Amino acid sequence: MAKKTKTSLYKDKLPENAYIAGAGLVERQPITETLETNFMPYAISVILSRAIPEIDGFKPSHRRLLYTMYKKGLLHGPRTKSANIVGETMKLNPHGDAAIYETMVYLSRGYSALLHPYIDSKGNFGRQYSTDMEYAASRYTEAKLEPIAAELFKDIDKDTVDFVDNYDSTMKEPTLLPVTFPSVLVNNNLGIAVGMASNICSFNLREICETTIALMRDENHDIASTLLAPDFPGGGYIVYNRKNIESIYESGKGGIKIRAAWSYDKKANCIDITEIPYTTTVEAIISKIVDLVKNGKVKEISDIRNEIGLEGLRITIDLKRGVDPERLMAKLYALTPLEDTFSCNFNVLIAGVPQVLGVREILTEWIAFRTECVKRRVFFDLTKAREKLHLLKGISKILLDIDKAIRIIRETDEEDEVVPNLMIGFGIDEVQAEYVAEIKLRHLNREFILKRTKEIGELEKNINDMEDILKTPERVKSIIIDELAEVAKKYGQPRKSRLLYESEIEDYQELEEEIPDYPCTLFFTKEGYFKKITPQSLRMSSVQKLKEGDVITQVVETTNGKELLFFTDRGTVYKARVSDFPDTKASVMGEYVASNLGFDEGENAVYMVVTTDYSGYMVFVFENGKIAKVELSAYSTKTNRRKLINAYSTSSRLVAAFHMPEDGEILLTASSGRMLLVHTGALSIKTTRTTIGVQAVALRSSHRVIRAELYREGMLARPERYRKRSLPAAGSIPLPDELGEQLKLE
Repeated sequence: MAKKTKTSLYKDKLPENAYIAGAGLVERQPITETLETNFMPYAISVILSRAIPEIDGFKPSHRRLLYTMYKKGLLHGPRTKSANIVGETMKLNPHGDAAIYETMVYLSRGYSALLHPYIDSKGNFGRQYSTDMEYAASRYTEAKLEPIAAELFKDIDKDTVDFVDNYDSTMKEPTLLPVTFPSVLVNNNLGIAVGMASNICSFNLREICETTIALMRDENHDIASTLLAPDFPGGGYIVYNRKNIESIYESGKGGIKIRAAWSYDKKANCIDITEIPYTTTVEAIISKIVDLVKNGKVKEISDIRNEIGLEGLRITIDLKRGVDPERLMAKLYALTPLEDTFSCNFNVLIAGVPQVLGVREILTEWIAFRTECVKRRVFFDLTKAREKLHLLKGISKILLDIDKAIRIIRETDEEDEVVPNLMIGFGIDEVQAEYVAEIKLRHLNREFILKRTKEIGELEKNINDMEDILKTPERVKSIIIDELAEVAKKYGQPRKSRLLYESEIEDYQELEEEIPDYPCTLFFTKEGYFKKITPQSLRMSSVQKLKEGDVITQVVETTNGKELLFFTDRGTVYKARVSDFPDTKASVMGEYVASNLGFDEGENAVYMVVTTDYSGYMVFVFENGKIAKVELSAYSTKTNRRKLINAYSTSSRLVAAFHMPEDGEILLTASSGRMLLVHTGALSIKTTRTTIGVQAVALRSSHRVIRAELYREGMLARPERYRKRSLPAAGSIPLPDELGEQLKLE
């Protein structure tokens, strides 16, 4: 390890009398030591005190806010301004008013982020499903606790949980809340810490309570039989797969597919989407659909509108005439966030240690936590009952001679001697004597004392019962089960997310609209313009309109169902379908491919390939005389990627590219005037697309290949002169009578 050194930055620059010892010192230390001393405490703090929820289902920020509202009497009282709550919470949560208010918004009913909100809100609290609907400032909104929040604080004043000092040791706050139901699984919770995260989905309250009860009665209970699937506040459909659900319940990790809910208005010919996946927003869905329409991937939609209002969420999609809404929604489910995945990561703090647990383990930990809370509550009540019984037994002794008690008090000269004299006179202890001495004069009658002493029998019965509870685990378990059943009955609600079995879903590929496969002729120009013309239209007019100076480089007779590959001068290939382009006429210039497929700025298409099965080869001829031969199947991908980089080598300028279904000859022309016929069968196939190829033409340093074309019979009078036994070869200078009209050198 390097030795620490200290160097002054300013000692040599300051006058001697101005030098301050230690000023401007730079301490050098290894980066590992810096991380240990500076970053690790921060990381641990974020994990343990900020981002990961604990077994009661809350992060510290949530717990402090709710506890502050509880102490302010907002469980039963009227609403108060959110700003007041935020200000009070800052006494426990030193993270600023903005962070506290965001926490309040998340927990509120108005924001609609929780299945069972804990805060009853009034005013604009925004919406979880919309990024455009922002919440109002805290001075405008009001809040109080929802009735279900009473279950969070039940018996919190009976020593059910531990309390610790707040950040400045002026107040006490609970380390956990004594929740009477497994809130950790009832409301979703997302937290991103340092090096780890937590993402817990929400479950139906009634199902969670029933599952917990069943698990307490039978530790081998089948969780998935009572806890059907997650339940999200936004509703929608959960794509149900029993094996997937069981895997998530077992491991605490996995993905759950959620689909939007929609209906078709036949009269208006539109689709209304009223429930969307919890993981997305209205704006994200609309933006994606608009992009699909602009790119020509979805052609059935004429308009889409965001119609969120007082009635809630609604996205309206206007359809073109004759569109099948079922087919369109199947396509949109596949291409947009209308079907999305909630990634589960059940990471929970257990005794200060983050652990990824399955549902069974989380419920088991909660049962252990709740058992401890109930025992502490019973012990608290038992202690109070014992204390009260002790006092009442003291009163019962006074009952034997009330006049004697009055006489002792009256005849005692000093006040400090009253308690000792009562202790001596009746044989009671100091606590009992103090209690007797404090009885009001109006209560010094036999009726009052008789009423109080009658409680002794009931107290002794209750004490025996509570002692039995503490000794009998089954009785503690029975208390928790009764509380869970009561919570389920009082606050349970029907599922919001319906189940959609995978067997009921038809595959989008099967539903995808069949592409009409009719004959057509494709034209591709040097400037990158593309035309698709039907035979009928071509017969009506065969005179092609072109941009000034442009020429047609490829003409292919094919059908509308084929795929297209456009190779560019940047070593990239773009994929498309013939059907992606509209039918056109010879009298128009056609589609500009670079704009249609989203080329990079300055990128131009140089060659077009039409294929269905990706058979044959691509042959690339480079300026340096090398030729690369690559199977066309190298450009086929399992995913529908529209752009592939590194389509060919860019180490030398591309002269020409050819798609060859089978081997043939290519005629190469060098700047020296020499020509060479190369048979592609003599070229080895390369496995990588970016291969630099093999040297075919022997060139001097000042020369280069300037032209390449597929050889056809009759192009050369004596082709054998240009065929060489081995490569590379220089080729031959053509004689004047050997060149056809189209091959004459400029």
